[in-house]
Amino acid sequence: MNKKILVAVDLQKDFIDGSLGTPEAQAIVKAAAAKIEAAKAAKDIVIATMDTHQADYLSTREGRFLPVEHCLEGSEGWQLDPAIAKALEGCIVVTKPSFGSTELPGLIENVFEDMADGAGYEIELIGLCTDICVVSNALILKAAFPEADMKVDAACCAGVTPEKHLAALETMRSCQIEIENA
Repeated sequence: MNKKILVAVDLQKDFIDGSLGTPEAQAIVKAAAAKIEAAKAAKDIVIATMDTHQADYLSTREGRFLPVEHCLEGSEGWQLDPAIAKALEGCIVVTKPSFGSTELPGLIENVFEDMADGAGYEIELIGLCTDICVVSNALILKAAFPEADMKVDAACCAGVTPEKHLAALETMRSCQIEIENA
């Protein structure tokens, strides 16, 4: 069995061309879809996360710090970008109410019964936003699987700003996560 996992983080419309969209996020969609298709063709495991909020978002802690409604479950902005949705057909998709998915380690362990500390496995992350959800999920997975080869493809990520994207990449590099295409 192939021991590679690709985690596609929050490639949703609100982060691409919706309420929190950026030109940088729009620019990575084609590369991210191609990366997902290549992983599927290689028979890698592909897991996608979807930021998911409810109508009370603005009264949550996150909503008080970021008072921009986004990824409200069932809304247009909550949906995956169409190219990403097509690429992710047949893949595992998990919703998450916060920056990082505490479910990811368990999902991965369910697929690979011998995962343990991650030795012999490769986990790669792509997605949005580098400085919030990508870094959060990368660090959760690094803590759960300290011996896995961890990497982030910077060409398939975008941050809230280009500067925050670069800062997050540097933070992950400091935590022994390999950064490709920076």
